[in-house]
Amino acid sequence: MNEILLPQPQRKSETSLEETLQKRRSIREYKNEPLSLKDMAQILWASQGITEGHHRTVPSAGALYPIEIYLVVKNVEGVARGVYCYDPKDHKLVLIVKGDFSKALAEVAANQQWIEGSAAVLLISADFEKTTQKYGERGKQYVWMEAGHSAQNVYLQAVSLGMGTVSVGAFKGERVQKILNLPENILPLVIMPIGKK
Repeated sequence: MNEILLPQPQRKSETSLEETLQKRRSIREYKNEPLSLKDMAQILWASQGITEGHHRTVPSAGALYPIEIYLVVKNVEGVARGVYCYDPKDHKLVLIVKGDFSKALAEVAANQQWIEGSAAVLLISADFEKTTQKYGERGKQYVWMEAGHSAQNVYLQAVSLGMGTVSVGAFKGERVQKILNLPENILPLVIMPIGKK
């Protein structure tokens, strides 16, 4: 199956925003347990999902949405190991390539073993040209800001689901592109391993 329709996101929870902010931490050790597809879908929605009309969970300069979310699956219930692209419009995963890429990804990220030890890795990446075509060089700053918004949403959503994550910036971008079979115009910005804590 090359496409996986995801469970619809929940719009309410019993955890307050204030609680998630209080509990937010960078977590680098994860239980060797699978993540549910429902929880993974919730994380993906938080990262870049549609909220209403064309609006998303994160702000975007000029509503251009240059951020692209990829998911490297190692241990998610009902999902084969591989690299997937998240399609916010249809709230689905689209298979890019099958296989376990967690070890290779950890190696090109300064051997940070928590990447390999996680159940899944969310990659925040971007097509900078979507924004720079309109805003020129200044658009690069806007893209980085949007990546930060997305990463913080992932952190907070993970807390509310009893999971952990960490933002990883030490990696070789071109190697990540090659390993995960990403298009040349898609630049990796943040690696976020995710797992139960």
